[in-house]
Amino acid sequence: MQREFYSNGKLLLSGEYAILDGALGLAVPTKYGQSLKVTSMASGLLEWTSLDEKNTAWFQGRFDLKSLSVISSSDKAVSAALTKLLLEAKSQNPSFLYSSKGVRIETKIDFPREWGLGSSSTLINNIALWAQVDAYQLLWNAFGGSGYDIACAQNDGPITYQLENSTPIVKKVSFSPLFKDGLYFVYLNKKQSSKEAIANYRKKQFDTAQLVYNISLITKKMISAQSLEEFETLMMEHENVLSRVLGIPTVKSLLFPDFPGAIKSLGAWGGDFVLATANENPLRYFSKRGFNTAIPFSKLIL
Repeated sequence: MQREFYSNGKLLLSGEYAILDGALGLAVPTKYGQSLKVTSMASGLLEWTSLDEKNTAWFQGRFDLKSLSVISSSDKAVSAALTKLLLEAKSQNPSFLYSSKGVRIETKIDFPREWGLGSSSTLINNIALWAQVDAYQLLWNAFGGSGYDIACAQNDGPITYQLENSTPIVKKVSFSPLFKDGLYFVYLNKKQSSKEAIANYRKKQFDTAQLVYNISLITKKMISAQSLEEFETLMMEHENVLSRVLGIPTVKSLLFPDFPGAIKSLGAWGGDFVLATANENPLRYFSKRGFNTAIPFSKLIL
């Protein structure tokens, strides 16, 4: 018996950090994601193989099927995270794996893992589908986070995401602006730790209610923006609001002060992707500065 699950990757266009405190965020699932294939066996083990976008195994592990203790592992940190997720799934659904005589798992991610498009959230959502548990609870109990990435994993188009009394409110929205050909996603050559970024954000002292109000308003305006110029103004406003709260310079002032368009951080500041605006593909500009990935909106976003 074989089953397969698939979850979409994610990008948060607005609301980073503030989304943790209830701000409205605009999130978009990506054309890239991750699959999880489950094959029944009679080995008495849970055998796990993770493949990258080139079909190369980047992790392999074997677990005791009942206790989920590690028998062998190519990466102790990865096997520890998997054990934590699987045990949490079992705690939510005690029948998960209960009658299994063995199982082989193969995951395959179709984007470079360092891109930060949701290698963890797509895995968590796939495990939740397999175990028939709540993906948000699996995320929060095992690792924490806002949960917007889980919402992207489960949706095939743009959404707004907001936490109200710790409950995720997900709404489908229309976001395919006339100026989308002027939007590009540029990879900053390093994956940023969301966990560390959240911890640093939590140390800051600021007016949370005012931040939530400001960012939510910007999100609403971004969704309804009619021109690239209007959208650029909102991008810069968003950057400036968070720059003051975080005490961190904006990515444009820090790395690209002479870039003619607008640039906005996406997710944890300092890594992963940024959103850039340009009248034509800005890859030449960014390549000269050592950043060789600039993907047009329509090629990345579902």
